[in-house]
Amino acid sequence: MTFAEAMPSMLRHAGTWEGVYRHVDRDFTLVDEHRMWTHCSFPTDGDVAYIQHNRLSWADGRTAEHRFGGVFRDGLLHWDTDRFVGYGWETMGVVMLRLDRRDDPGVHFVEMINLADDGRTRSRTWQWFRNGVPFRRTLCDEERVG
Repeated sequence: MTFAEAMPSMLRHAGTWEGVYRHVDRDFTLVDEHRMWTHCSFPTDGDVAYIQHNRLSWADGRTAEHRFGGVFRDGLLHWDTDRFVGYGWETMGVVMLRLDRRDDPGVHFVEMINLADDGRTRSRTWQWFRNGVPFRRTLCDEERVG
């Protein structure tokens, strides 16, 4: 099975996105909020099937940048970076991820990415777990800008 056959909706996420990420604790208290610029690309040659570039910015002036690639094998998109390891799949047009944090042992999150029918907006929801217990949610609203 090819990447395009296994994850056809994922390919619709190609391009540049901007949005706001809000992290809330179990009581829905805001614990972090930042703007995110994300560029998603799908190389047609080489071992990497997916590349993501992120630029994060906070109201207090802090910034961060990350770049990582994913490899397609066994019907899943796999990541293995210095910050996390995990995999992604697609079900009924929804992209799902399971990422275990290397930079925060015992922490993982499951992400659900929903692309709007018109392909111009998307929402992402992360369910965070520490040692198997839920402790945070991340709510992301993004718009395609390129």
